[in-house]
Amino acid sequence: MSSEKHYFGEGLPYQSLKGLKGKLIALEGPDGVGRSTHIELLQEWLEVQGYGVLTTGWTRSELMSKTIASAKQGNILDPWSHSLLYATDFADRLEHQIIPALRSGFIVLADRYIYTAFVRNTVRGCDRQWIHDVFGFAIVPDLVCYLRIDVDTLALRVIESKGMTYWESGMDMRLGADLYDSFKKYQGLIIEEFDKVAEEFGFQVVDARRPPEEIQEALRARILPILKEGRTKRINKAAADKVAAEKGATGKPALVAVEKPAEKTAEKAPAPAPAKEPATTG
Repeated sequence: MSSEKHYFGEGLPYQSLKGLKGKLIALEGPDGVGRSTHIELLQEWLEVQGYGVLTTGWTRSELMSKTIASAKQGNILDPWSHSLLYATDFADRLEHQIIPALRSGFIVLADRYIYTAFVRNTVRGCDRQWIHDVFGFAIVPDLVCYLRIDVDTLALRVIESKGMTYWESGMDMRLGADLYDSFKKYQGLIIEEFDKVAEEFGFQVVDARRPPEEIQEALRARILPILKEGRTKRINKAAADKVAAEKGATGKPALVAVEKPAEKTAEKAPAPAPAKEPATTG
């Protein structure tokens, strides 16, 4: 299978994907399934092995994050308008974060990808082909892992952790009388649609009902073959030590340069030593 990157649709006409040495790995799944936790664990695991890692996530662009937050707070936009805001956010991150990192040989870990938009907007009544076309400029990931869970287990997990929110419960759709009832109905529709998208686009499905350490082990087992394709470069030891030191000091991963392969003319190979008589063994 070719490791060359390609766009989901028409792509960005001014942005060539040739020579992108890094790997793009996305984690998908419903709200509260544990994506962010596993992204953080995967980042630490990869950095310890000496890989340069960039993490990115939904609505994290400097250009659009505040605008999207304001729009959601006011609940004044329809699903189509929300889609265009999210697409703008993604375009900004793609051009200024994801593509430069891939060009430098980094592993990019995406906490949600365009498939989240496909699922949410389809559930809210948007035309499936329309939303696909809107995100046609996206790069197809090297790997998508879908953390799958049933809605009853998900609801219990969310209640025991952070609690349910207005948007995660789909309250804008008026599916239930309260957060809990609406959450189960909305997330049930989300999971149903994710199952369809996972089959359509060939996601690697991971059972998210299992203990966190087993989920993490399953994710790593699916990522290892991607790393062995030979295009991703490890950073040098000094840079790896710098990552560990800076992460320990700030609590956040540092973005470091990837070690470039040595130039062919930089150093000549030493001349072969004269042949010696084989040593005798007693």
